[in-house]
Amino acid sequence: MSRLSCACCAAIALAIAMPDHAFAQTPTQLPELVVNAPRPDTRSAPSTDPHTHADVPAAPASLTVPTTAEATAAIERTPGAVAVVPDTRFKTTPAATLKDMVDWVPGVWAQPKWGDDTRLSIRGSGLSRNFHLRGVQLYMDVIPINTSDGYGDFQEIDPIAYRYVEVFKGANALRFGANSLGGAINFVTPTGRDAHIFDGRIDGGSFGYFRGAASSGGAYGPADYFVSGSAQRIDGYRDHSWGQSERGSANFGYQFSPDFETRFYLNANTVRQRIPGEVTKDSALNSPRTAWTDNVVNDWQRNIDTVRIASKSTLRLDNTTIDFGVFGVDRHLMHPIFQWLDYRYKDYGGFVRAVDERLIWGHRNRFTTGFNILNGTIDANQYVNAGGFKGALLSSRVQRPENYSVYAENAFYVLPSVALVAGTQFLYAVREQQVNFSLNGDVPGRSSFNLWSPKAGFLWDVDPSWQVFGNISRSAEAPSFGESVAPNFLNPTFPTIPFFNIRAQTATTYEIGTRGRRPDYSWDLSLYRANIRDELQCFYSSFGTCNVTNADRTVHQGIEAGAGLSLMKGLAARGSDPDRIWLNLAYTYNDFHYDNDATFGNNRLPGAPPHYVRAELLYKHPSGFSIGPNIEWVPTSYYVDSANTVTTSPYLLWGVRAAYDDGKTFSAYIEGRNLSDQAYISSTSIIDRATPASRLFNPGTGRAAYAGIRFRL
Repeated sequence: MSRLSCACCAAIALAIAMPDHAFAQTPTQLPELVVNAPRPDTRSAPSTDPHTHADVPAAPASLTVPTTAEATAAIERTPGAVAVVPDTRFKTTPAATLKDMVDWVPGVWAQPKWGDDTRLSIRGSGLSRNFHLRGVQLYMDVIPINTSDGYGDFQEIDPIAYRYVEVFKGANALRFGANSLGGAINFVTPTGRDAHIFDGRIDGGSFGYFRGAASSGGAYGPADYFVSGSAQRIDGYRDHSWGQSERGSANFGYQFSPDFETRFYLNANTVRQRIPGEVTKDSALNSPRTAWTDNVVNDWQRNIDTVRIASKSTLRLDNTTIDFGVFGVDRHLMHPIFQWLDYRYKDYGGFVRAVDERLIWGHRNRFTTGFNILNGTIDANQYVNAGGFKGALLSSRVQRPENYSVYAENAFYVLPSVALVAGTQFLYAVREQQVNFSLNGDVPGRSSFNLWSPKAGFLWDVDPSWQVFGNISRSAEAPSFGESVAPNFLNPTFPTIPFFNIRAQTATTYEIGTRGRRPDYSWDLSLYRANIRDELQCFYSSFGTCNVTNADRTVHQGIEAGAGLSLMKGLAARGSDPDRIWLNLAYTYNDFHYDNDATFGNNRLPGAPPHYVRAELLYKHPSGFSIGPNIEWVPTSYYVDSANTVTTSPYLLWGVRAAYDDGKTFSAYIEGRNLSDQAYISSTSIIDRATPASRLFNPGTGRAAYAGIRFRL
């Protein structure tokens, strides 16, 4: 940990050495970890949730879905890096992709490729997977978005439909049975108890972007409802990148008593998206709109239809709260690429979680335990891609993934403000494949995994708005069917390693940090090192793609820093709520490298930049008006291959956003992005050895402007 030791010591010393008079203000409850200038509470009804709208009628709070403030208070019981992103952070933006939601969470690397698809990595998770997703588990109201074998898609995420987003990094996602280095992200929709009777918005902008959305919610005694829907279309910045989608969700809750509530969920999505494909570095920087020829000729697409149903209940006893539920997902992937993939996923599962809080020997104690099931059946059929049409059958398989996890965690307060936390998780996972027919060389097989993930840490509440934390944890990730199942019959020099010979990726992570907020500044700082065994990496390539196998030893370590600072205030509006100029900053340092690998020595791992900076300077008026510039900066290039021979290019993008939100009925924004129209590389695929002719690069979007209005009743 030599590369981080000095930074760790400095961070700890800074936190400890802060003089008391620096905090001689009235303490406030810890807010969301995504730092952002405080807004006055304009609601007529008293509440502890600063993100509830003024005109939402008073109603008993939901038991099954915490408010933003309740979710923040709960997540900050975690002795590690976590975040809650409220909708106030992203709903006065285009909110077009996942990047708009989580880009200000340090340690999260989210870069759009085309349409809604995004390259997502947390702490270097899933670097070898530039298609779909691996290494981070996505949830929608605690219902899995990822398939039962672990891969995920972003097209089912509707950024404007959520009240807040929870980000759990690494083993801090214990409650979800998360088994990966990246952890978990949970997207939470409103309920009828914190929603508007009508909420509608229209967004439009460059490259044919247009979206309309509406929602409605309300509470009637013990019952409440929330429904939302959106439709979106975009021509796309690049050739062959147009797409359209319709998404809808609903939940219905009923409180049988003040201590028992049940909620039913329905979610449906239809997505049609063309794929422009990766290109060479020269093409990405000099002809960024150009799609790859094969993608156009064979009409590459990613189309998804999904229906998701679930039920969740919460029961409160004297000292114990129990959550339990079941869910089912029917997902149809229609995916013409190098072959025409027709996959049908039928996933199902359930969960139960109990939290007991009581005094033991005069000390506070919180015990959490739970059990998760996520199983499924995948009918995986592949055909000849005949110019975008389905040709002859090439392969027919049935894949059966199973996942059973049980976990327990205990937090014992040795002092009123200091908790010692210990926990563990056990995951039993199965990956089984049956081959009915194959001209691709597919082979049947079965693998199973027994994975323990213990953790221990501490949480020190220095005061009600300042925490220091640390932990040592283990994470374990069972491979998906996408790891080395594509037969390498085109290149017999490198025979494919069957999926059932791929080992689970495990990591031991050491983490320390601090977070807090004062009226005029806020911070979020984490330092970590993950020692990884059997990381899933690309080691040999065939025609520009990679087959994933296990590396030996690798290291992921870094610094995640977020800060907010009121530089000036009282310029035009004085009093208890003055106007101000507010600086937001999110910085991520990534040091990912091989550890004395037999082939690649101590080379850097490809696929993620060493430094990533987001900053904005906003003038904020108490009326709800704000305006200011922002930047996205990757100051150094990064490698796209393990041999460290080919790199991306550094870039600096700048934009301006102006917004108005009266906190009641009306909001609007206008935003310009990449105003210098810089050609840059937003994300890459990776392989073991690249050449200048390797097609690995996704160009970023050029100069763009967006605007939107929102009306609420």
